[in-house]
This record gives sequence, structure tokens and C-alpha cells, in this order.
Amino acid sequence: MATTRLDIVTAERVVFSEDVDVVVAPGVEGQLGILPHHAPLMTMLLPGELRIRRGGEEFSLVISGGFLEVRPDRIIVLADAAERVEEIDIARAEEAKRRAEELLSRHAPEVDTAQAEAALRRSLARLKVVGRRKRKPGV
Repeated sequence: MATTRLDIVTAERVVFSEDVDVVVAPGVEGQLGILPHHAPLMTMLLPGELRIRRGGEEFSLVISGGFLEVRPDRIIVLADAAERVEEIDIARAEEAKRRAEELLSRHAPEVDTAQAEAALRRSLARLKVVGRRKRKPGV
């Protein structure tokens, strides 16, 4: 089976750089599946699960938004933040969710609603992916 290079980069580090079979990303208009030889494309990404299939294994990363570009020879994900599922601190994600919900419930003028909503989306994405991966045996 053909493969393509996937590079996932944040401002801090290169998170992933390997040849893969399939990438499924959270695009702004829904899940986006990318196979080798996909047509060139550039799109925004939402916070959520980025699934990668390589050989017989599938694994996930949580991204907090960014951009995806498909080139003839590679797929590039420029993510605001990206972390492998095993790197996620569940207690920290739950605390971030609680803080964001508390801020949003205040309805006070000093609350940056957009920032609180973004924080809530990021924490919910982390918790959702961790919960899904725990339910899947062997992943």
C-alpha cells in the first residue's frame, strides 16, 4: 500500500514526522480523510482527534486547532497544540474544563467569552479522545 509523509508541527516542536497510510482530521466542515495521492488541499482544523493509521496500527493525537495542507509528497499539520493520547493529563484537562465552564457561567463583562469557549473546546476534545481510547481494547 502507498504511504505519504505526515508532519505534525507546533510552535514548540515537531510532534510527528513519519510515513502513514491514512490521516483523519477534524476539519471545519467535518471529518476529513486523507489517503496517499490526495488532491492538494489547505483547510483549517478544529480542536479534536487527529487519527493516524500506519500499517495495521491506528493511534490518535489531540490537536487544539490549526491548519492542514496536503501537498503532492506530504501532509503538513500546523497545530496550535498537539499531544499524543498517552501524554494527556486527565486531571488537568478536567480542571481546565471546570474553570472554562465557571468563567462562561459568570456572564460578567470582564470574562473573555471567546477565550473561555476555546479553552472549553480544547479540554472537551482531550477528555473525549482519552475516554474513547480507554474504551478501545489494545489502543
